[in-house]
Amino acid sequence: MNPRTQISPATRFLTLDRPFVLESGERLENVTIAYRTWGRLAPARDNAVVVCHALTGSADVDAWWAGIFGPGRALDPERDFIVCANALGSCYGTCGPLTERRPGVAWGPDFPRVTVRDQVRLQQELVARLGIERIALVIGGSLGGMQALEWGVLGAGYVDAVAAISAPAAHDAWALGLSALARRALTLDPRFRGGHYPPDAPPVEGLELARQIAMLSYRSAPGLGARFGRERAPDGRWAITSWLDHHGERLVARFDANCYLALLDAMDTHDLGRERGGLATVLARYAPALHLLVVTSDVLYPPADGIEIARRVPGAELAIIDAPHGHDTFLIEQAEVDRRVRAFRAAAAAEALPLVAGGVR
Repeated sequence: MNPRTQISPATRFLTLDRPFVLESGERLENVTIAYRTWGRLAPARDNAVVVCHALTGSADVDAWWAGIFGPGRALDPERDFIVCANALGSCYGTCGPLTERRPGVAWGPDFPRVTVRDQVRLQQELVARLGIERIALVIGGSLGGMQALEWGVLGAGYVDAVAAISAPAAHDAWALGLSALARRALTLDPRFRGGHYPPDAPPVEGLELARQIAMLSYRSAPGLGARFGRERAPDGRWAITSWLDHHGERLVARFDANCYLALLDAMDTHDLGRERGGLATVLARYAPALHLLVVTSDVLYPPADGIEIARRVPGAELAIIDAPHGHDTFLIEQAEVDRRVRAFRAAAAAEALPLVAGGVR
């Protein structure tokens, strides 16, 4: 399936009128950003909420985060001007390996390496062109949480608050190792052909296996044990095997292998302290109000990551969700995520109110 067929008809597109220069120094011409918006920008241009999606996500935050989206929820189009853009390197409309570098020829494996900082800088281009002057909140989970944290550094002068969910300050050896396994699984597929595979014959088995490896890191042993145990599927396979196959097949039906690799590479670059004097220095100077949400059972980005960030960022707020679902809790326990983010936003708004006579806000 062509991933572009998965793009919502409500998606809008912005093409930059000048080259976009990557951290590497490479220049991308005619860069297009696919994005969606909800709500209205306030006259003061200060009610924007930027949502950053995870690895294989899209700009359709109203679909994949429906539980925190809507009137009275953390993302409220009646209050907020909500913006969500497909990430640089992905396959849902923003420039990436599926983009044509010249008529009829896609970038494919030759697409330049991009970083999380590149992804955020491109989102900044979009925000500027939408006329946004201040951002009330940047929020995201997993890769989206990494982008949200980076927004707090690159947009320190106009980002009021950041909510980073199940995301580290830097991709550590454990996460790098998991990326390496996924990359190896995908590229060993004979159909991968160095990334030069025809659209009608992609490396299905390699991408499926990469996704299955990822799915195990997105959940937890207790959670999977409680759900599947040693049960068998109707066809006789272990139930967990059937579940892994299902998720592999679902991803192959909607995502591109070269884009998957490009985003893995971007995640591996994530390090807030890189070329900034180290993590301790950056976190000590972190400007926006920061809300960190971690999950006790997250084996991909263990809660210790968020706890350490909270310890180093002055005034940071830390919330811990005790759930058995692992890393994907931010997508599974949406009602709880909504409650935690709403509480953070309410507290941040109260803190931002000016003092009036008598010391009352």
